[in-house]
Amino acid sequence: MNIGIIGLGLIGGSFALAARKHISGCVLFGEDINEEHQKQALSLNLIDQELTSSNYAEMDVIILAVPVDTALERADILLDQMNDNALLMDAGSTKASICTLLELHPKRNQFLATHPIAGTEFSGPTAAFDDLYRTKAQILCETHKTRPDLLEWALQWFKNMEMKVQEMDPKEHDKHIAYVSHLSHISSFMLGKTVMEKEKDEKAIFAMAGSGFASTVRLAKSSPAMWTPIFQQNQDNILEVLKQYIANLEEFKSLMEQSNYDAIHQKMKQTNAIREILAGIK
Repeated sequence: MNIGIIGLGLIGGSFALAARKHISGCVLFGEDINEEHQKQALSLNLIDQELTSSNYAEMDVIILAVPVDTALERADILLDQMNDNALLMDAGSTKASICTLLELHPKRNQFLATHPIAGTEFSGPTAAFDDLYRTKAQILCETHKTRPDLLEWALQWFKNMEMKVQEMDPKEHDKHIAYVSHLSHISSFMLGKTVMEKEKDEKAIFAMAGSGFASTVRLAKSSPAMWTPIFQQNQDNILEVLKQYIANLEEFKSLMEQSNYDAIHQKMKQTNAIREILAGIK
């Protein structure tokens, strides 16, 4: 089986390693716009050889693991170039735009929209590892539009990786992911920005930064090249979430100005319920 991976960073590289681990006899082809990443992927044995447009038609599966704006530019062209029995999967954090783009494509049934809920703040081929997706959620959209045999192959691979597969409408996916992922990244970026602007002495920041601060701003190390297009594609949902988030911050600020710490304590206590919610998900 020939598997092509476009985008050899954390997501694509980890898919490559997971394929090598779980798919017997597969040959891995890889492509990345960053020449250094291409070389690293080969030297790290993430891939066996380079993927080019001349061998797209030889692939049985192509995984599109690139920023969501690049995915929109390439998905329909890739389907045009792939053979009639190959599967194209994307791994983007927004789903409505790409599903709409490919809705009327003649080879729509060879596409599977996926979003693996997995990642770290690190990027590039050196960040990849074979168990990134183990026990993680894999969101699939519009599976009824994917050819049954191709879908079954993908589902078996996800099962072998021990992923938790869940079906979701693309628009609902984008709405929900704005709350649980996109807002988290915005908060992390802006907290990091606020602290850096306020505290000019960087040594003081790092000397006093405890685990709470470090974990909260961890996502601020994520790639702006990846996240800016995500915010753009999911703009309406994110703006709605931000309104609610900012309103909560304003309320907290107002309570502090009033020295109403009983109310602050009560609101934090109510929010502690998230502990049980998250425990139930695990």
